Amino acid sequence: MNLLTRYLAREIYAGIALVFAALVMLFAFLDLIYELNAMGLGSYGLGMVLLFVLLTVPGHIYELFPVAVLIGAIFALVQMAAHSELTIYRSSGASLGRMVKSLMLISLPLVMLSFVCGEFVAPPSERMAQKMRLKASNIQVQLKEFRSGVWVKDEHSFVNVKNVLPDTTLLNVSIYEFDDARRLRAMTAAKRATFLGDGRWKLDEVAQTEFDARGAVSHALPELEWRSSLQPSLLNVLLVVPEQMSAWNLREYIAHLTDNHQKTARYEVAFWNKLIYPLALPVMLLLALPFASLQHRSGGVSGKIFVGIVLGLTFHFVGKLFGNLGAINDWPALFSVVVMPALFLMLASTMLWWTERR
Repeated sequence: MNLLTRYLAREIYAGIALVFAALVMLFAFLDLIYELNAMGLGSYGLGMVLLFVLLTVPGHIYELFPVAVLIGAIFALVQMAAHSELTIYRSSGASLGRMVKSLMLISLPLVMLSFVCGEFVAPPSERMAQKMRLKASNIQVQLKEFRSGVWVKDEHSFVNVKNVLPDTTLLNVSIYEFDDARRLRAMTAAKRATFLGDGRWKLDEVAQTEFDARGAVSHALPELEWRSSLQPSLLNVLLVVPEQMSAWNLREYIAHLTDNHQKTARYEVAFWNKLIYPLALPVMLLLALPFASLQHRSGGVSGKIFVGIVLGLTFHFVGKLFGNLGAINDWPALFSVVVMPALFLMLASTMLWWTERR
């Protein structure tokens, strides 16, 4: 990386950091206002509220990365153009191709930082925030997939869970076991299920009914060991939405749903989005470059930044819309994710061609 590229990188990184500071403070303030409504439940006081807001910041950083990169890069490049620095940069022999190459080099650390934040920082932070909030509020997670709770298919069994505690202990569990002919073989109800490891759960206060050719036999047990492919890590989806899970956890859960012949559309969209989302950052840098080439009469710094904000929010919200439409209509998950980056890449290429031609 030569001297001019390092200087360009410094200016762009400074602009992105400035925009990030403003956006994160705004979203954290909105979260704080929202959480104040829950303050006072159990031991969920002001300190816990502030800690919750702090733990949700990495998630906001990951979601806002493309918006911040676009606005920050526009701000930095327009300021450099206003001070004729980009003119000097181009006069030193830097062609458009050289500028694009420099921007791609500058985007590499941003891509890596976005991936690390989305895969290793934001998911555990969000999970920790949700568990802390639930524990401090002295409430249980009410599973709302159905009015009767969540239903999970586990090989030849169907499992119904009414409640789950922050430590993934299950409450009010019902297990319906079927044989190969799809006949009900046993029905088990337990007040509590605790994970022991190696696919083993300990059921407490068990009422079990077994069915055979002679009829039904019922008996009560103080505890019973239950073997299942259901893992506590899979229950994280009950505390954290798919969009805030790591790609690894999403892959595991998709495999679990596939093995049990259940719909995976929403989780596949979230999985591919985790892989594609960081790659949108170089596109945002390319899209920012034509703004610096526009003449001052085409709009001042504030006008160009406003356009950048509109484009960034369009990318964020319309991208989510495509993802949701893809999950609802069973579109290919990869198509639902790449539509917006592809459209913005076409827009950036068109604007670069137009400004260079002028």
